[in-house]
Amino acid sequence: MATRAIGSAKVVTPAEWLAARKELLKKEKEFSRLRDDLSQKRRDLPWEKVEKSYVFDGPKGKETLADLFGSRSQLIVYHFMLGPGWAEGCPSCSFISDHIDGSVPHLAARDVRLAVISRAPLAEIGAFKKRMGWRFHWVSSNASDFNYDYHVSMSSEELGKFKLRSRIGHPDRRLQLAGHYAERTR
Repeated sequence: MATRAIGSAKVVTPAEWLAARKELLKKEKEFSRLRDDLSQKRRDLPWEKVEKSYVFDGPKGKETLADLFGSRSQLIVYHFMLGPGWAEGCPSCSFISDHIDGSVPHLAARDVRLAVISRAPLAEIGAFKKRMGWRFHWVSSNASDFNYDYHVSMSSEELGKFKLRSRIGHPDRRLQLAGHYAERTR
């Protein structure tokens, strides 16, 4: 990403700035419409029935995917990029996670539970979570195919297909947010 020094910005008259701002506003509105359209297409995607049994290591022991829902009918999974042996998590994931704890009660009020999942072993997750001061629910998928089945981690073979290794240089470097729904049985 290119950066420029603050002092190198072009200085213009108020009328020139207003004209430039109005032009940019047109593009921002176009972008908003495109984002809204894309968001609708995402909501319209078909759902997948999960029949495979996934088990995660959680702070209180083994948890299944169904357990991650807790008492809620909806689950948001945030795939935090923290792989086995990493000294710390992805900087972008860490920034986002700095803002997760405050959203948990709002999600719960809407029948949603949030779970964060990483491939690192639970002890490594726990140490990093403690260091960062986070309280949200975070489990390890280290002993599971979950990340690979949902294409948020890549095998070494898959990784070899990428030419831009500086951007995607590790099998756990795919950002993913996923929503899940539990159908209640009566």
